[in-house]
Amino acid sequence: MDGVRLALSWLTVLPVRSGVVDARTARQAIALAPLVGALLGVVTAAFLYALAWLGAPPMLAGLLAVGLLALATRGMHLDGLADTADGLGCYGPPERALAVMKDGGAGPFAVVTLVVVLGAQASAFGAVPWGAVLVALATGRAAFAVCCLRGVPAARPEGLGALVAGSQSWVVVALWWILLAGASALVVPHGPVAVAAALGLVLLLVRHTRKRFGGITGDVLGAACELATLTALVGFALG
Repeated sequence: MDGVRLALSWLTVLPVRSGVVDARTARQAIALAPLVGALLGVVTAAFLYALAWLGAPPMLAGLLAVGLLALATRGMHLDGLADTADGLGCYGPPERALAVMKDGGAGPFAVVTLVVVLGAQASAFGAVPWGAVLVALATGRAAFAVCCLRGVPAARPEGLGALVAGSQSWVVVALWWILLAGASALVVPHGPVAVAAALGLVLLLVRHTRKRFGGITGDVLGAACELATLTALVGFALG
């Protein structure tokens, strides 16, 4: 239960006490993150259903759903996406990129990335079945475990990245992604293709950030979450 509480405390605004935060509970929280994504998916799907019942246009409903998710997650993953975009977009050695990410300001790369990602997510939310919303948000949180696979180092000696880097086994990652691919097939026939595309993008992101930063950070986890969610949603919508 320590891992469950920590996952809910980290990934939602629910007033859950995390208890002891150490390497063991952090490992459990990352492994259980897709369940939190599924919970957020249920809430978001219910929200979209209510808006559709009220007659809201799909794009308006999608934008409001994006806002709901930002509130429900404190915008933490969006902040990570913005910082990662700025870090990858700057010139200089890894130390320079990490300093840019830690600065907290939003540069042009961050702004453009947020506009594109949030706009595309909003459009997709209004176009996919409600079950696809649940699978997509769980897929986004399954990206955390990919970033934290054994052998993937942390870019900094401190912070969230250092706490969870290398904590997940291939078995845990494979089980989650196989489960998500199977669940997506129940939603749309080509669902497994969309989930596989999300996994491929996250693996590429991890590989690139290892080369650029020397490893992962908490910001990279947030970026992976948002990009995996977007890829799954777009894949579901394209069908």
